[in-house]
Amino acid sequence: MARAELDKQPTDVRRMFDAVARRYDVTNDVLSLGQDRRWRRDTVDAVAPRPGERVLDLAAGTGTSSQPFADLGAVVVPCDFSLGMLEVGKRARPALAFTAGDGTRLPFAGDTFDAVTISFGLRNIVDPLQGLREMLRVTKPGGRLVVCEFSHPTWTPLRTVYLEYLMKALPPVARAVSSSPDAYVYLAESIRAWPDQRGLADLVLEAGWVGAEWRDLSGGIVALHRATSG
Repeated sequence: MARAELDKQPTDVRRMFDAVARRYDVTNDVLSLGQDRRWRRDTVDAVAPRPGERVLDLAAGTGTSSQPFADLGAVVVPCDFSLGMLEVGKRARPALAFTAGDGTRLPFAGDTFDAVTISFGLRNIVDPLQGLREMLRVTKPGGRLVVCEFSHPTWTPLRTVYLEYLMKALPPVARAVSSSPDAYVYLAESIRAWPDQRGLADLVLEAGWVGAEWRDLSGGIVALHRATSG
């Protein structure tokens, strides 16, 4: 996608991800207490890629989430709107086909992919519903969608502790390990404002996907939503 089209994205959000790119993977590992590794494994298992299948990994960042698909023999395309993330990822994983793209106007033809997945990025698409519709457009009939996203803990005491961590503990930890700690204040606020599990399932169905279901991870801190293109 041309830089001019990417520039139509909210500039502050795009620059934020450019700024955190250098230490993004390390920071996520620290802030999630290592849970992000398990969440990535669960996402790959949910996609269940077969050798030769084409998989779109949207909001792929530096490609950490994409590499496991390639390791399993799939043809994976990591796509992100942050050029900074793509540059860091390409240096670390030169074999992957990193592609710049806006989640609301994906630079791919219809019916291109056997599966589309997005991890912790749907919140950052300016119009998540349109993003889900675009994912459907580029997915083959019968293809799969897997969304791994922060959600709402189902146990009230855990929810209370989690929200306290997001708003009070996360910023100082981010200041210690991140190249752009202010970005994580935005991320914490976006997590708090995000729909719960049922709300996201309804959004997936509204976009035209069928059979939306979810599985809670880490007590509902994260939810793994799945659907098909019908």
